[in-house]
Amino acid sequence: MGHGARVLIDRLRMRKDNIKALGQHFLNNEEILDETMRLAEVSPQDHVIEIGPGPGVLTERLLETGCELTSIEIDPEVCGFLRDNFPNLELVEGDALKVKWPKANKVVANIPYQISSPLIDVITRTNSIDYVVILVQEEFAERLVVEWESDRGSLGMCTMLDWDCTFEMRVGPHCFTPSPQVHSRLVTMRRKESPANSKLAKLLIRQAFAQRRKKIRNTLSKAPKRIARVSGWHAKIYRDAIQSLDWDLFEERPEDLEIEDWLELARLLEDAREAMG
Repeated sequence: MGHGARVLIDRLRMRKDNIKALGQHFLNNEEILDETMRLAEVSPQDHVIEIGPGPGVLTERLLETGCELTSIEIDPEVCGFLRDNFPNLELVEGDALKVKWPKANKVVANIPYQISSPLIDVITRTNSIDYVVILVQEEFAERLVVEWESDRGSLGMCTMLDWDCTFEMRVGPHCFTPSPQVHSRLVTMRRKESPANSKLAKLLIRQAFAQRRKKIRNTLSKAPKRIARVSGWHAKIYRDAIQSLDWDLFEERPEDLEIEDWLELARLLEDAREAMG
């Protein structure tokens, strides 16, 4: 049996103060940790990445499964604490958005909330990862899962193309030390096969939502900045293709479109490009 969350948090706080800028609100609730581990279904065959382990309350649980665990922590003082308390832990000291990740199949983490959006982008681009359990701010979880139409944005709509995202347990501020001023939520993400033309659809979604109050016809008239990264495309081809379309949703705003609509637009553009030779 390990030390437990409160013991680890108290030990770390005796060594250093929390750094608010790094989102250091540490989960102290064993029931939430139980639920995280239940959802994660970690086995000795898994290689798990943990982002922002802090005092190691989740680290301890993950190590007990016998999995291969890599924890990434940016705070040097916290890294020293983790090395003292978990000498066998594979610990990477650095920024999770910048360091090279090992080849792992799962991410299980209580992530620093201020890097939530760019971290999802890194996870999506790390092809070996197929399952994720993360604790995030509830407002971010709503945008990621797109539970309601009002939550539609580039984050959730793009993520939806590669992942099945699900709301899990709600977590109150009292479950953290110190308590944040927001509620949190466990979210699971399971990778799925991306549909045809998903890369092009993502560029369209991001460009349209960057000016979400404007009609799609206006926001998509110019080629997305990274259009050349999609095979067969460059700016002139895009402009010619988009101008050739007579699509009945061009007069809508981006939040009015379903994910199927974005995929249809991407398909129509591909068809137009092929027709132009």
